[in-house]
Amino acid sequence: MYRINREQNNIEKLDERLFKDLGFRERDHLQEWIAKNPDVLGEDFLIIQKEFSGFNDTNERLDLLALDKEGNLVIIENKLDDTGKDVTWQALKYASYCSTLTTKQILDIFQDYLSKSNIEESAEELIYSFLELTVEELYLNSGDQRIIFVANHYRKEVTSTVLWLLDHDIQVQCFRATPFSQNEEIFLQIEQIIPLPETEEFMIDAQEKKREDLEKSKGLSETKKTQLEFWRMFKDKLLENNSIQSVQTPKPRYWFNVALGKSGITLSNIFNVSKGELGVRVYISSRQVEEWLPYFIENKSLIENYIGESILWDPNPGNSDKIIVLYKTFELQDKTNWVKALDWMTEKTISFKTIFSDLISNK
Repeated sequence: MYRINREQNNIEKLDERLFKDLGFRERDHLQEWIAKNPDVLGEDFLIIQKEFSGFNDTNERLDLLALDKEGNLVIIENKLDDTGKDVTWQALKYASYCSTLTTKQILDIFQDYLSKSNIEESAEELIYSFLELTVEELYLNSGDQRIIFVANHYRKEVTSTVLWLLDHDIQVQCFRATPFSQNEEIFLQIEQIIPLPETEEFMIDAQEKKREDLEKSKGLSETKKTQLEFWRMFKDKLLENNSIQSVQTPKPRYWFNVALGKSGITLSNIFNVSKGELGVRVYISSRQVEEWLPYFIENKSLIENYIGESILWDPNPGNSDKIIVLYKTFELQDKTNWVKALDWMTEKTISFKTIFSDLISNK
């Protein structure tokens, strides 16, 4: 790593160091830095516990337990200068322990963490806000658990095991944490090394194809199959538009989110087969409502004129989270109607994304 010296129009090499030589410890330092700044791992995480030991019949402790934006549990293990040889086995044990945790147990774990941290907030409300979901949508730990390793040096037996796990559709990431120094200043670089960010999308697509083949052989419930099929078609339609660069991997559930570029404000698509209803909505978390809902309402005419239809503004006034939504009915159980349904949802999603993104960036 180099420091840019603007005055001399030159670069100055920083000295790569070891954590132990600088007096840093795993629990007191690296773990705390990540707990306070989880975005250093490349995405939004909600830390819900440190040194978690709530496993039956064992005294083992995992370093950090988090939730991702999909409501999945994330096990984060930190190992400073050397991973050791058993870190993958250790993390897999923790993931297996966490796989049985219910939504209520996770809420209790998070509330305990908040209490110990002297934070007088509700675990439930914070998770609703983080996931950008309404109350009735909360269902945690429904997918596979994820594992993240953070260390300066990875042994070969660790990296080979991680690559094998990735090939078998286990969600694992490795980050290298490297301290640097220059005179009295100390710097930290955290970078993802497995999978490499530039190959991660390809690996996800390959795993998605493998998962699709597996689903055909094992079978999902009919509802889940229908949801997954619809969202895969919807993803393909969205990516045909030049204004959409990337979208999430489709999953078997009734919603599909598209980023608007602002934390706490999400564009969410709804596919409800039993009601024969599609929806395109902007979800505003309770923390963002006071700032953003009045601003959007001020621009109501502009928004509705651009979208070309009247919109429902805050149809559930009793909820602290707010939504701005447009619904349309289709006979969705008849797949011959899906072409028109997908055309409508794609058109309205792009309109919503364009006008709301513009308003957010211009505020």
